[in-house]
Amino acid sequence: MRSPTVTPPLQRLAAQAAHEPDRGCTTLASLSETACLREASHHTSPSSAAGIDGVTAQPYAAHRDENVRDLHERRRSGSAQAAPVERVWSAQDDGGQRPSGQPTFEEKSVQRAVAMRREALDAHDFSDGS
Repeated sequence: MRSPTVTPPLQRLAAQAAHEPDRGCTTLASLSETACLREASHHTSPSSAAGIDGVTAQPYAAHRDENVRDLHERRRSGSAQAAPVERVWSAQDDGGQRPSGQPTFEEKSVQRAVAMRREALDAHDFSDGS
């Protein structure tokens, strides 16, 4: 894998997926590892808008280790729930408006962790030009 988000655990996952392509993946529970969540929060866009909680990348990063440990514990115990997604309306060229959802920074980080795991699992299926 050539992604900048490739960490040793993701490299192992990618190697296993390439070596055993018929083996299924039934869970992405390993995304709850603190190292994966920390890495995902590093690679979540720092310029993205705040969600309903008002937290952006900068304040989250100021207490990243504490935030990631708390998130890990909530995910491990099963008490983690995604915050409501803030509805944002964007003006369109025709004068109408288009709705979109703005998740919290923490939820974006969890989504990034899932994407990183999926990329590691699926990377062997694609050629360099894909």
